[in-house]
Amino acid sequence: MHTILPFLLAMVAAIVLLNMWAARLKIAYPILLVVFGLFVSFIPGLPVVKINPDLIFFIFLPPLLFEAAWSISFKEMKRWWRIIGSFAFLVVFFTALAVAVTANYFIPGFTIALGFLLGGIVSPPDAVSTGAIMKFVKIPTTTSAILEGESLLNDASSLIIFRFALIAVGTGQFVWQEASLDFLWMIIGGTGIGLLLAWIFVQAHKRLPTEPSSDIALTLIEPYLMYWVAEQFHCSGVLAVVCGGLYMSAKRMIFLNSSSRIRGYSVWESFVFILNGIVFLIIGLELPEIVGGLRSEGIPLKIAIQYGVLITAILIAARIISAYAAMLATLIFRPSVAPRASSAKRRFLMPLMLGWTGMRGVVSLAAALAIPITLENGLPFPNRNLILFITFVVILLTLLVQGLTLPYIIKYGHVFDDFTDEEKDKQVREEIKHKLKQHIYHFLKSKHENELNSHAGLERMLKHWEEKIEVNDTEWMNEKTKDIFFEMLESQRQFLAELNKDVSIDESIIRHQLYQIDLEEERLKMI
Repeated sequence: MHTILPFLLAMVAAIVLLNMWAARLKIAYPILLVVFGLFVSFIPGLPVVKINPDLIFFIFLPPLLFEAAWSISFKEMKRWWRIIGSFAFLVVFFTALAVAVTANYFIPGFTIALGFLLGGIVSPPDAVSTGAIMKFVKIPTTTSAILEGESLLNDASSLIIFRFALIAVGTGQFVWQEASLDFLWMIIGGTGIGLLLAWIFVQAHKRLPTEPSSDIALTLIEPYLMYWVAEQFHCSGVLAVVCGGLYMSAKRMIFLNSSSRIRGYSVWESFVFILNGIVFLIIGLELPEIVGGLRSEGIPLKIAIQYGVLITAILIAARIISAYAAMLATLIFRPSVAPRASSAKRRFLMPLMLGWTGMRGVVSLAAALAIPITLENGLPFPNRNLILFITFVVILLTLLVQGLTLPYIIKYGHVFDDFTDEEKDKQVREEIKHKLKQHIYHFLKSKHENELNSHAGLERMLKHWEEKIEVNDTEWMNEKTKDIFFEMLESQRQFLAELNKDVSIDESIIRHQLYQIDLEEERLKMI
């Protein structure tokens, strides 16, 4: 314990420093973390990091999926559900099938079941890596919403494939009828349990006398409970967390106050950042032990690297082919929603860019590490070390090759020159601010005329907002008018919630305004 604790603390410090360095270099921090973990693993005398395969999913996946569900715009998911669904399910299955056939044909000892197991592990792109890279390039909110929605759902679909393949490898048989029923139960049961528990958690937050600290503590354990309960009923714990997280995210204005939302955002941002960093470091730290396992099984390192490069090439090709197939199907069946481009070159590069965003990361590593060391009969799990090594090569190559080149493809390919919505977003923000000012003014005027006539503080507030419609903000507050101001802030939230029903308005703009309102309420509480 005295040896491993300083090492873990050093890992956290390294994560923070590497993140700052990555920001200066303008590259995604997962790239530096993987390379650094690989470098550190060759330093002699360091403690070996080992995680129980049975706990790897439970430790890392629930909070990462829960936070992702809170961050995404459900409105945008509904708007683009066709393309998100096709990438999250059809493309994942096509990719897993391509990997399974390739592995079965080219890798000795790989059955179709083992191939699907590997395909389920490496098929889901990593949202963290893609998001980190997208910080350095400007893309339309539509494309961002599609990538975020896909990353949230493809984890569930790929892990379902992984789970069934694991059963097939362990039992040596695969009964389609039973598998179909189990598949339906995993989806329906996981979704239902996630929504039911999320509703219970929302009611608990609303009815119990919680404070910000206890609210945040509850949100930290809720994804683990969703995952654990669903798994006890042999459902998809991943779907339970995703669906429950989406439900609670939609209800955040109802059961959390401004203090809980603001502080919770900071806590979760730091928590998930550290979790992601630890996982990416583990990718590098695990490699020497994996290589040792390959040598003990008589698999040359050069051959294992070749297998990893082959599977990486199949993954990239399968995703790019799927992206072009999706574009062709859209042009044929739904041309009205196809992205418009000023040239054939840009129309050609759009699917290439979407296909090139398939960096692998956290979920793939967690799935690979979750493979049991032995089968139920006590025999070693077949080709476990080779699967782990191939997964590592896939993660490393996709991060380095795709991760480092994607910003240049977007920038120098001028893919989104015709789709930039920066000016549009700026205009929408100004319109929303002006509508909010008008809403506040009419709200106060109604209060003034009907309820609080001759109230001196309200007179000053009404005059202030009358002027604020025409001029910039000024900061002021009177103790007597604080309660009215709180009521006014709540009215603004309700106004923005109604405004958010307009599908043409980017939800991130609405959330930004709601965050500003929460900050204003917190400032008033301190007066």
